[in-house]
Amino acid sequence: MALCGVCSTPNLPNLQVFRSVRNSSIGLKRNHGLWQSTSSFRAKVVKFHCSSSLRPSSSNVEEIDEDVDNNPSVSLDGESANVMQFKWSDFKILNCVSIGHGGRADELVFEAIVQVPDSPLFNQGVVLRKLNTTRAQRRGRRAIEVFKKLVRRRLLYHSYSMQVHGYITNNLSDDQYSFTLVHGCHGSFSIRHWLQQSDWLPTLEATLALDEESFRRVGDDTTGGPAVSRQLRLIRILMRDILIGVNYLHSHGLAHTELRLENVHISPVDRHIKVGILGNAADFNGDGPSTSSAYSTMDRRQMMIAFDMRCVGFMMAKMVLQELMDPLIFAKLKSFLAKGNDPSSLREFFVTTLNTNSESGNTGVQILDRNWGAGWHLLSSLIATRPSKRISCLDALKHPFLCGPRWRVAPSMDIIRWGLGSTAVKISEEYIYRMPQRQRLAHFIGLMEMLNPYPKPNCWLELLPGRWRLLYSTGKHIGLTLRQPSTRALIGNVHLTITRASESANNTSLSFTSDIGFTAITSKDWPHNKIGATGKLETLSQFRLIAGKRLYLKEEKKNIGKFSMGEPDAEEGLAEKLETEKWKKVVPFKEFPSSLPVAKLISGDIEVTMNMNDRIDSPGSVIGEVRKQIPPEMFDLSKLVCGTYIDSRLLVLRCVNGSALLFTRSSLDHMSM
Repeated sequence: MALCGVCSTPNLPNLQVFRSVRNSSIGLKRNHGLWQSTSSFRAKVVKFHCSSSLRPSSSNVEEIDEDVDNNPSVSLDGESANVMQFKWSDFKILNCVSIGHGGRADELVFEAIVQVPDSPLFNQGVVLRKLNTTRAQRRGRRAIEVFKKLVRRRLLYHSYSMQVHGYITNNLSDDQYSFTLVHGCHGSFSIRHWLQQSDWLPTLEATLALDEESFRRVGDDTTGGPAVSRQLRLIRILMRDILIGVNYLHSHGLAHTELRLENVHISPVDRHIKVGILGNAADFNGDGPSTSSAYSTMDRRQMMIAFDMRCVGFMMAKMVLQELMDPLIFAKLKSFLAKGNDPSSLREFFVTTLNTNSESGNTGVQILDRNWGAGWHLLSSLIATRPSKRISCLDALKHPFLCGPRWRVAPSMDIIRWGLGSTAVKISEEYIYRMPQRQRLAHFIGLMEMLNPYPKPNCWLELLPGRWRLLYSTGKHIGLTLRQPSTRALIGNVHLTITRASESANNTSLSFTSDIGFTAITSKDWPHNKIGATGKLETLSQFRLIAGKRLYLKEEKKNIGKFSMGEPDAEEGLAEKLETEKWKKVVPFKEFPSSLPVAKLISGDIEVTMNMNDRIDSPGSVIGEVRKQIPPEMFDLSKLVCGTYIDSRLLVLRCVNGSALLFTRSSLDHMSM
């Protein structure tokens, strides 16, 4: 939210602006060895020049919430060549409060023009940021300190950060506790303000003067096209610039700690992203290890980098999925992650949460679905639950989602698995199950099983618990058919909820609960609104998980007939695929294996219950119709014999007849329903 108003007098210390802003605090430590108390200021302007001998002291540190009232002023002795000192009379104050510079409740933000003829900034526009509290003053002093630390590589600093010019000296009549920072004016809009415009895409393209050369720098060789392609190119440009700027800070031992859309600006002059004035930048090097549990498992540097990458992930999510600009929807995302849901299941969450009738439609989902779901992979890697699993800036810059078609990127095994799973999910969602689609799905599921990242049962015990939604069965269509049944039933979601009996490593007992939501249509004809009696069919069974093997018997293939796993030529096509040069570099074996390790499931007793919200005349016929429309293994769980693929997002279970069930992890929000 921008500050807006009118300033009729240059007497800035007497102005007051009231604004409600929620500021977050982070338990990070800051270096303030440069700032010492002094009672005098030099009021002359000092020109910039580079100096390689300037190094900030790191002998003293303080917590971010520490009181600094006894250090209200700034000492620049010995380092005044890096900053410029101004007086209020050096500026012509413009009559409008600056818009889009991320002002807070403890700041007054104004635009001004330098009026000193001898200054290198003569007649140039600048931003005056008057800081009224000790915390705000600390941000301003820290911005100057960071500028001094990065002055040796000023070109990169100016390209990816707001240029800090200096500060304004206080007169005796001014508030002695105020501090005014002078920094560059790089246009009036932050990325947040751009995205809030109704015509932001063409306007931003015109502002940045994007041409073929701009797109070639991100690996693209086309211009124009549909809105999805144009927005994807623009997001690549913005994200790559943000990551380069953040990596520049990380390589110099600094963490930004305040990466938000309102703090990141787009400069139409040099067409670069400015990652703020770095007033809250924190040093990686502290005064010793912390006693907190978070720091005991990961050093300070990794924690700070992981925090910045999570912030970059939230920025990317808002740029792509603009529904997240709504605070209520963004709060749902934060709640989704806070409840322990894995970020790899974000697509399942967004598809069910976002309003498909919104003005932007499903453009963001289409962008993230491109290139075999590479966007979802990058987003989940940026906001991974474990800080140690979050992707770095350099690895993100090499990610396929941020590299256009002209750049050949060698994908990692993790991205290959992700692409196979995303393609299978996409085909299953189209609900077109003719023979070509069924063969492709069986083919992708077979490849996923070959590349299963977790073949050992102890890994399955950690990943299996949760709620899984059934996507596809290679043995039976799910839902309506061309039959004309006497009792009509409309199948809803089919879930498999798995819970672990004990967290003990020696206890391999699991509880499987299959719940099938349906609507029983009591009328003779199908009503247009599909209203009927809703119900749920639940099946409960206990399983033990042990190590096992799945055999591939090539010599008996001809005699298997229709019970050959539900897809007649799946194994033959899979073997031919693995013999190609492309897949030989990927698969961990040289020839088609005779067996693969699996997690074998040993079932126990089964308990079946049905709940109906409304009374119906023939519940038995309803159960019979529901059983005809779902895979029999979801009703009789004892027919599940082994698990052949699992990761944080997808699950493949094989049945006694050889057919495969493909599941996707669902949100934990529904487990209590």
